[in-house]
Amino acid sequence: MILKSYEINKKDISSFNLILVYGENTGLKKEIINIIKKKFSGKEIKYDEIDVLKNKLQFFNEFKNRSLFDEQKIYIIDKCSDKISEIIFNLHEDEIDDPIIISCGVLEKKSKLRNLIEKSKKSIIIPTYKDNSESLINIAKKIFDEKKISVSYETLNLLANRCNGDRGHLMYELDKISNYSSDKKVISLKEISTLTNLSQNYSAAELADASLSKNIKRTREILNENNYSQEDTFFILRVFLQKAKKILNLLENMKNEKDIEKVVAVHKPPIFWKDKPMVIKQLKLWSFLTIRDLIYNLNDLEIEIKKNNNLNLVLLKNFIYEILEKDTNNSSLSSQ
Repeated sequence: MILKSYEINKKDISSFNLILVYGENTGLKKEIINIIKKKFSGKEIKYDEIDVLKNKLQFFNEFKNRSLFDEQKIYIIDKCSDKISEIIFNLHEDEIDDPIIISCGVLEKKSKLRNLIEKSKKSIIIPTYKDNSESLINIAKKIFDEKKISVSYETLNLLANRCNGDRGHLMYELDKISNYSSDKKVISLKEISTLTNLSQNYSAAELADASLSKNIKRTREILNENNYSQEDTFFILRVFLQKAKKILNLLENMKNEKDIEKVVAVHKPPIFWKDKPMVIKQLKLWSFLTIRDLIYNLNDLEIEIKKNNNLNLVLLKNFIYEILEKDTNNSSLSSQ
């Protein structure tokens, strides 16, 4: 059965145990897979296609040796292609009990895998196509409205055009904007343009994350390979400040809940899934007192830079290197 992406919320798919989600919209694919997972119960087991192909016997045994008393599992096979079609065909013939979600990129009409699942009455196929500008603008507008941030239509249109039809890219850009604008009620076209394409260099968020994670090698690469302008300095400082405040807030929450992953998982606004490992690392490297001091120092640096405009970049770089060298939590520094 072929479903359109927007139909997945409305359909009962509990009787279908083989589901193929394919296409070039990675953000939409991720959303659909998360919706599908919620429609089934059981432990999530993840594979990449290459893992399945290398361990075919082990993979088949997981299904064939399943006891009636075993807990149901949800299998997700990522980064798939036609190479896995024979394995999926064999499982399909064996009447599998556990749901399998297969995630692929673009599949041509003549694809073996696509044809197998399209023709089956026991399987579902969900194609994902690029989002158009209107849908991306609506997604962005809804999020800005929820955060009560005022933006122009021109700004929304710029964001949509830079995301190449993929809401996953849009969500990543919106997460960067959220870090920057958490205390702002209005954000301008110029600010969005800078944030989403900061001097065509590494983003301010990546520089801040590398520094706050004590990643000396990566921080030096970013600083050495890029030509930040004097105007970028205050923007970078603001991103540093917002990320430091987020760490402070999370460390405050950890006074009552010691499980770092749980604290990160329930944080509001939600932390983007790609950033969670980075944030967890930062929480282990900083103490409440040292990150609080860093925030004070960032505010002092902003005042100093305003007094010495011609030394913007020098003062900023010196400050970043001080962060890398500082003993923040009696931890050894990472140079990886």
